[in-house]
Amino acid sequence: MTSPSLKKIDIVKFLELARRVPVVDVRSPSEFNAGHIPGAINIPLFDDREREEVGIKYNKEGRSNAILKGLELAGKTMHIKLSEAIHNARSGMLLLYCWRGGMRSETMAWLFSLGDISTEVLEGGYKSYRQHVLAGLSEERKTIVLGGMTGSSKTHILKHIRELGHQVIDLEGLANHKGSAFGALGQLPQPSSEHFANILYTEWERVNNDQPVWIEDESRNIGTVFIPDNFYNNLQNAPSVILLMKPENRMPRLIEEYSTYTPDKLKESVMKVSKRLGGDNTKEVLNAIDAGNYVKAIEIILKYYDKTYMYSISRKPIKNIIFVETDTDNIEINSFKILEVSNNITW
Repeated sequence: MTSPSLKKIDIVKFLELARRVPVVDVRSPSEFNAGHIPGAINIPLFDDREREEVGIKYNKEGRSNAILKGLELAGKTMHIKLSEAIHNARSGMLLLYCWRGGMRSETMAWLFSLGDISTEVLEGGYKSYRQHVLAGLSEERKTIVLGGMTGSSKTHILKHIRELGHQVIDLEGLANHKGSAFGALGQLPQPSSEHFANILYTEWERVNNDQPVWIEDESRNIGTVFIPDNFYNNLQNAPSVILLMKPENRMPRLIEEYSTYTPDKLKESVMKVSKRLGGDNTKEVLNAIDAGNYVKAIEIILKYYDKTYMYSISRKPIKNIIFVETDTDNIEINSFKILEVSNNITW
């Protein structure tokens, strides 16, 4: 089944070509959905059920019988797969990968060649890409972490800083979550932790190493997504600018943002942290939401989040922290203050 002209290339060359040549992931849909090279198109050799059947045949009867079963299953839809490939090819070219760069990629490369499509296959497959991603995210770079208690408008400040020409990676934007128990409200479904790392790496590799990149301070997990260990550990040791803002300055923006959601959605989020809030506090918050008293509800929740955040700050190396006090929630003013003190950071 292997094409005589099959070309295999390493991950560095593959990603370089991927900037201008479409990438096709030939793994099953469930493998693709768990994580894939960002921008890749899924044209699977087998669907999930077929892949399971071939795997069982391989384990019970060996390679030859598994190949025969695979041909039986895939043969019925090969014309569809080739049609998709022809539609997606650019200048008659495609890049392919499977799990390890083996039989699935080779089979599809042969099939696509029947449509006069020139293909190059990723050596080592998706597994080699994942190794490349995790190694890249382990690299230390000039990073400044922006911290601050819940409601400090860190995401808005980072957006403004980006508009001013600074490098920013929005972890919460990549994770489709705002970080707190209320962070899923109004957001798209979250990616898997695996795919989050993949899209994070796409941003990370674009960073100009001569200039610092700003990243918001986060817990190890953002909703259901976990930040890769080495990347997270590097953030903990990076210089941090912490914005200190009184609750009364944070309250208006929080009320504006969360009062747009239904009481049921808000109460559902409260219950996610009910054990840590405590029974009495949880009951007070739920009653306040039912009464439309968002000020009281937010005041109680902020006490919990502020205490938790200050504890996390106490675990950072104090020499790497710059505190910035403010008495306003004005995005431009606070961005200026943060950028001003960041000029004192040295690497």
